[in-house]
Amino acid sequence: MATRNNARSDRRPSRRGQKDEDRSLVDRFMGVSDAVTEALGTPWALALSILVIVVWALTGPIFRFSDTWQLVINTTTTIITFWMVFVIQTSQNRQSKAVQFKLDELIRSIPGARNRMIEAERESTAQLKRQEQEFQKTAERGGVQEVPPEEVADEARSKGSGL
Repeated sequence: MATRNNARSDRRPSRRGQKDEDRSLVDRFMGVSDAVTEALGTPWALALSILVIVVWALTGPIFRFSDTWQLVINTTTTIITFWMVFVIQTSQNRQSKAVQFKLDELIRSIPGARNRMIEAERESTAQLKRQEQEFQKTAERGGVQEVPPEEVADEARSKGSGL
């Protein structure tokens, strides 16, 4: 997760200074993205969107339900949807990374935990399937207390290779 750097310098920006300014811009975008996502995920935002549609529909007779009248709502909703894809995705990526870092820290802090799980999101589908089978077998036995994780992993790998 990027650290926030709000300090400004009176000196001319060097290459490093330029990177700090860029990072600050990215941080500001992420902050706005989080705020917009938070605000638009409320019942008030839904109510406002319903109100806008009702007002638009009520103006239909005034504009004789013209093509321009329809184009206004179509264009507006398309543009808002397009922007929201980026805003929501940015916010989701940031939150996902934060959760991932927290999980990584938990894995590192638990004695006997397998540190290779920290890199699980980078593994192939076949590797993830083997791990899923491994965890299923562990759960069926009632947890990891009975069998060391390495033994469970070896057993899952040997059965996985026979498929």
